[in-house]
Amino acid sequence: MYATALPLAAYRADVALDELFRPATSQGAHAGLAGLAREALDLLSDDPVAVRARLRPGAADRLDDAAARRLLRTVLTVRAPEPLPTATDRVLDALLSGERLARETTDAASLPTIRDTLPHTTYRAADRTALWQGDITTLGADPVVNAANSALLGCFAPMHPCIDNAIHTAAGPRLRADCHTIMTMQGHPEPTGTAKITRGYHLPARYVLHTVGPIVDGPLRPAHEGALAASYRACLDLATEVDGLRTVAFCGISTGVFGCPKKPAARTALDTVADWLETHPGRLDRVIFNVYADDDHAAYTHALTEGTPSR
Repeated sequence: MYATALPLAAYRADVALDELFRPATSQGAHAGLAGLAREALDLLSDDPVAVRARLRPGAADRLDDAAARRLLRTVLTVRAPEPLPTATDRVLDALLSGERLARETTDAASLPTIRDTLPHTTYRAADRTALWQGDITTLGADPVVNAANSALLGCFAPMHPCIDNAIHTAAGPRLRADCHTIMTMQGHPEPTGTAKITRGYHLPARYVLHTVGPIVDGPLRPAHEGALAASYRACLDLATEVDGLRTVAFCGISTGVFGCPKKPAARTALDTVADWLETHPGRLDRVIFNVYADDDHAAYTHALTEGTPSR
């Protein structure tokens, strides 16, 4: 059994949670995104990860733009949370800022409610929640929720399609560095059903809530559902400890590689959020259930119509 999870007060200052993130500037910003990716690869060529991958200065010049960017993503994905070589942070900030501006951002506060999109639902929190299908890394919520693993350092598998990888890739390596700071202070893996918060860096979201949901290997049991509900509550509770947070966007916690069946997971999410909103009236303006794949969307739609939570 793990010790008690580290509270926000213990790490808040260490990750500068209340400071506005201001990206460093790069003299090479005029080079364009492709040029910045190559410049970052050159700066990282002496990094231990790059040396093991046999990355040499100028290696990206032999690749097309897309392949060079994939190579940079791979190096950053597998790289430990250590200081970057000199000037690399400025180049990466210019690259990631440019990529964010190139993507269309969705304003979480402007999304239609579940009541708007499913007017006949009996879901009791339909006026205060939204169901949105899209890429959570383009969603401008106050915090977005990341389904993390117990190490809380992000995914180290290059190009892996999990939400943890997507969020860390878009936010940039500062996100892993903050998570490393927190986990070093905590001294043990993150318990299931708890949450941590960091800044969002290059995401449109100002913050990221990191939570570890249950791993379901076999039949879904009440203990799994209880742990999943605890993850949703922990994120919402932690959001109330940061001033000005009015919208929270959840991914489908545990429904990916952690194996939780999507239909019961959707029902647990809907019920838990509704319960929390009823006991915290006025604390949040909108909670968004973000889904990406069609079967995820179908699971929520089923729960909100044919299988509408009734308690």
